[in-house]
Amino acid sequence: MRVSALLRDIARRFARAGLHYGHGTHNAKEEAAWLISSVLGYLLEEEVKPRDQKKIDALARRRIRERIPMAYLLKEAWLGEHAFYVDRRAIVPRSFIAELLRDRLRPWLVREPKRALDLGTGSGCLAVLLALSFGKVRVDAADLSSDALAVARKNVDRYKLNKRIRLVKSDLFASLGNRKYDLIVGNPPYVTARSMRKLPQEYRHEPALALAAGEDGLDVVRRILAAAKDHLTPGGLLVCEIGGNRRALECAHPKLEFAWPETSAGPGCVFILEREQLPPAARTASSSRTPPRRARHGR
Repeated sequence: MRVSALLRDIARRFARAGLHYGHGTHNAKEEAAWLISSVLGYLLEEEVKPRDQKKIDALARRRIRERIPMAYLLKEAWLGEHAFYVDRRAIVPRSFIAELLRDRLRPWLVREPKRALDLGTGSGCLAVLLALSFGKVRVDAADLSSDALAVARKNVDRYKLNKRIRLVKSDLFASLGNRKYDLIVGNPPYVTARSMRKLPQEYRHEPALALAAGEDGLDVVRRILAAAKDHLTPGGLLVCEIGGNRRALECAHPKLEFAWPETSAGPGCVFILEREQLPPAARTASSSRTPPRRARHGR
């Protein structure tokens, strides 16, 4: 069998199975191409060795039968040109903040950050991208999950960034003391309770801690907004992803002047606030134990 025929066959099988996508691909053909190229290393028009075809078929069967996200089957995910290790201990990397980092957060970020914080780092992907985008920045990568931090360690090691990225087990800001940062990025849980009940099977393989965020999807974002000012330097930025919750957020905080940068999904998925725009920090925010961390449904 040639590659093109195998690609058509796998894509047809995925389409017939009614799979759900969003963990790095958007449709059956993209998913099939990812699978084949991960085994072969190419998608050129040539014959596929029987051994490789058998491996591809076995993975395709598992994808259909068990509804496991392809990223978990392959133990890899991509953000732009950067590959990351991932397994079921952490959410599959996918973030609109990664798109903004390609342009180094221009025009909102006017100076090179010396210290940055990735809240709910999960696999460590955004912490790595921060370090790659800003050559001298020191990054704290915080997460409540020890399992997720073990995955993040693999990616920090992979990119040889141990000297510039510090992994911290922390419930948001709770274990960070009085540290202050020029830039805080966060990709917290933001799936509403109603959406959690309707999640496709693929998303149920991911840690629920990284997805669920209460009735309106804002439980963790509220805690971030309540405490962020205390951890930003003058002129510092908070950059936070919230999925489709823009309307709920603006209704909950009508006095905050959110900036909504353009992403591949349009404006409204990520907000930016300067330190001076944030409300005074609430003293109890860091000690609150509402479940934190990252989320993503349907990217």
